[in-house]
Amino acid sequence: MRQYSADLTPPWKKPKPVPEVAAEPGLVVEEPGTGFCGAVIRCEAGTVTLEDRFGKHRVFPMEPRGFLLEGRVVTLVRPAPGGPARPARTASGSVAVPGARARVARAGRIYVEGRHDAELVEKVWGDDLRIEGVVVEYLEGVDDLPSIVSEFAPGPDARLGVLVDHLVPGSKEWRIAQSVTSEHALVVGHPYIDIWEAVKPSSLGIEAWPRVPRGQDWKTGVCRALGWPENTGAAWQRILSGVGSYKDLEPELLGRVEELIDFVTAP
Repeated sequence: MRQYSADLTPPWKKPKPVPEVAAEPGLVVEEPGTGFCGAVIRCEAGTVTLEDRFGKHRVFPMEPRGFLLEGRVVTLVRPAPGGPARPARTASGSVAVPGARARVARAGRIYVEGRHDAELVEKVWGDDLRIEGVVVEYLEGVDDLPSIVSEFAPGPDARLGVLVDHLVPGSKEWRIAQSVTSEHALVVGHPYIDIWEAVKPSSLGIEAWPRVPRGQDWKTGVCRALGWPENTGAAWQRILSGVGSYKDLEPELLGRVEELIDFVTAP
């Protein structure tokens, strides 16, 4: 007499087993039903709470085969006692993902006017941008923008975001920005004469950014007023070293960079 299993499902119709992964704080997963992607911040009573990079929270049941980890289906399980209590944060304030691999670069890009601007964006948002697969490129000047946008040819799957200095309505730079802005290309500007001013004075141990008379090179004037050597490269390194996180930057810059990242990564 042959022994038959009570389960008569053909082997080729049975779902393949998937790995079980502990829902440790900081683990980044995606819930495929909604497309919500975020880091685990809490796990309790059969549910897991995720936080996306913008701070939004969603609670999901920990069902078998319920999540994607780096594109693979997994089953989340409760972590063993004694795990880390709170996830670490990146310089931008997002949940840090230790050991996370950089995502393959998106077709979309963010251009930043000025080398100092690009260095500051990298220092504060670099970890987030690598996880999101967003490449930041250097824009030498707004005059180059029309040709860059024309060559890039922004579209639904390749959005273009641009951050420029001191974008004042009615100026030549503003008119150029308006001429290239479209559904798939977004140009935003911070209100500062130079990116230096976007760093909070308190983070550098100064009372305020000095006022520089018109007609004088602004950076050189700042160095003179503060009693720093008139070496703008060295001055910038001094300023950059005073930035540890988003808390050292003015809100007007934070909002513009987050707006561009949101625009480029939107589905």
